[in-house]
Formats: sequence, C-alpha cells, structure tokens
Amino acid sequence: MLDQFSRSQLLLGSEAMKKIKGSAVAVFGIGGVGSYAVEALARAGIGSLALFDDDRVCLTNLNRQIHATRKTIGTSKVEAMRDRILEINPACGVELHQCFYTPENAGEFDLSAYDYIIDAVDTVTAKLELIQRAKQAGVPVISCMGAGNKLDPTRFEVADIYETSVCPLARVMRRELKARGVKSLKVVYSKEPPLQPIDDSEISCRDHCVCPPGTQRKCTARRAIPGSVPFVPPVAGMILAGEVLKDIAGIGKPE
Repeated sequence: MLDQFSRSQLLLGSEAMKKIKGSAVAVFGIGGVGSYAVEALARAGIGSLALFDDDRVCLTNLNRQIHATRKTIGTSKVEAMRDRILEINPACGVELHQCFYTPENAGEFDLSAYDYIIDAVDTVTAKLELIQRAKQAGVPVISCMGAGNKLDPTRFEVADIYETSVCPLARVMRRELKARGVKSLKVVYSKEPPLQPIDDSEISCRDHCVCPPGTQRKCTARRAIPGSVPFVPPVAGMILAGEVLKDIAGIGKPE
C-alpha cells in the first residue's frame, strides 16, 4: 500500500522498512548535527526516538539547526524537535530528556533500551561517558567529531576512530578512548583543517549573549566559540543518520 515511506521502500525493501519501524534510536545533542540526524531518522520511519539536550533554541541557531525558527526561539530544543518529528511522522514515539548528559547523571539512563545511539554532543567528557556506557550496554554507537569552523562538507568520512587524522577533536578522542580500553568506535569526521574564527567583538556571543532566559549552559562558558555555516553540520548529521539506518536495516553489509 502506498504510504509516506514508499519511496524509501523502493530502494530498501519491505523487510528493511520493518526493521527501521521496529527500532529505537537515542540521539544525544540536538544541535546543528543532531537535529538533522533526527530529521532524517523521522523521515525514514524510525519507530522511536529519544532526544537528549538541555539547550533552548537561540537566535544564533537559525543559520544551521533545522528546528530553529523565529517561532521556536526560547523553546527547549528537544520540545521543538519533538513537534517537528510528529508533524512528519505522527506514529513515531518520542522520548524527551531535557538534560546535559554527564558522568554525574549517566546512571539515570538505561542505554540498553535503544537499538542504536548517536553521539552529537560537543564536549569530550560527555562523549567519553556516553561511548563507554554504550559499549558496556552492547548498543551500537556512532560519534560525530568536529563540525565547527569548517567550510567543506565534501571532506567528511566514515571511519574507525583509530583511522582518523587531521581533526583535533578526533585526536583527543583517540588518546582518551585508548586510555580507557575502547578498541573501536565508528565516527563521522572531516579531514578539513579547522579555520580560525574571525575575532569580531561586534558579533561575538561572548560580548553580546542572546541566549534565551532559562538557558543553563551558555556559549559564553566555552573556551572558544566556534563559527559554523548552514551547509557543514547538517551534512554530518545526515551521514550519521544514514549509517544508523543502513546498520539497522542490514543494507550494504556482506552476506
């Protein structure tokens, strides 16, 4: 029967679509990368999505985050993303966690409840905790490395973390994961050397913070505020979603 997923089924087949519909994916970080990963998963017909993020939609998010519009400024990102998901696929189950994932609260969440985990958070501490716990739970996880301060979306690759190069975040992650005994991790990363953002106090969040009231983790707390464009983080998010969907459906794997 013709439905909203028929075009996908023409390529993936009915069995793959059943696997996708029966799967639950958790996405940590609903920003420039994570929001587009969620968008693709919702449009693919994923059965259930768990969204983890403590931020609210900010004016500066409008240039790259798919849930960010003038109407959603000030709204929690997980709520804005939920509303968008349900407009696309009302049958999708959506679980919201308006929190920042840390070693302190990680024990509150049962990662074994998910079939796949996407790491799209931007702090090393949260990434390491999430990856280690996903590995311990036996749940597949894919992690995004640095997508800020870059202009070439064609430079993204999918690889094991120990096969990466150039990306500063990947370098730190390789070292820290090796020290923790993590032997492998699928990642999306770019070989494009990061650019140095222009130092302009007139447009700096540090000097002119526009975070909505109620924002707990403001950009001003960062050591450096990265630049970002509409056509790089979304590509990373789409690649993440594509890898998750192919793995869940068993597409492209050797017999």
